[in-house]
Amino acid sequence: MEHKTTLRERIFVAVIMAYFYLPILYVVLFSFNESKSLTKFTGFSMQWYRRMFADRMIMEAIGYTVLCAVIATIVSTVVGTITAIGLSKSSRFLRESINQINNLPMLNPDIVTAIGFMLFFTSLRIQTGFLTMVLAHIAFCIPYVILSVMPKLRTLDPNIAEAALDLGCTPLQALWKVIIPQIRGGIVSGALVAFTMSFDDFVISLFTTGPGVSNISIYVYGAVKRVNPTINALSAIIVYVITIVLIVINVVPMIRERKEKKNEKDFENPLG
Repeated sequence: MEHKTTLRERIFVAVIMAYFYLPILYVVLFSFNESKSLTKFTGFSMQWYRRMFADRMIMEAIGYTVLCAVIATIVSTVVGTITAIGLSKSSRFLRESINQINNLPMLNPDIVTAIGFMLFFTSLRIQTGFLTMVLAHIAFCIPYVILSVMPKLRTLDPNIAEAALDLGCTPLQALWKVIIPQIRGGIVSGALVAFTMSFDDFVISLFTTGPGVSNISIYVYGAVKRVNPTINALSAIIVYVITIVLIVINVVPMIRERKEKKNEKDFENPLG
């Protein structure tokens, strides 16, 4: 039986959507405001975007954020994927034990993890800075990659790697040409989650960074206490980039699927 959407349900959905997206639209709108006012739109202007790109501190924060997120994503994706593959071939007791340990960083409050990293680096007398922030990001991103890859590995035929070895593949070739393509979706999902977590992180970054090294979250936290419309411009650019990435991620597979269907039809009907 087909369910018809009632007026109450439509209103409820509209309220939820407004709650999520109106603040974002508000920030984007006032990033083009002519004045510093955050409550009254006085006219269209691009001055806050120009000031943002001319501000050395903002550009450094963007650079540190992107570089840290890219490094953390690459390292955590490689380590997390290899760990997940190794666990899939391990005994059940070891696999379950490691999975429980893997869940701890995700269940722990950020403040606890941040203090733990800070005390760890302090006890080793490591000077906090960009390196310690990257190491901390790698550490808390790896569990998310493992969590994303493990379900894909469970769906694989356990004999597929052995079959590849029997057909003449080396262990590295079997990993790269047989296993990795089968779990590519989980790897990509884990990498996207790792990049998002690193890019968005504030608490752990604040506790593990040093003087002169700030990511976007730390910079915004320091600048939000005073009226600074360049923050609106910075936030709006992040929204633009995320929107473009989401469009590409969703549109490219659709285009590829349509091409595959068209090729299948052309193959089935070569004479049209």
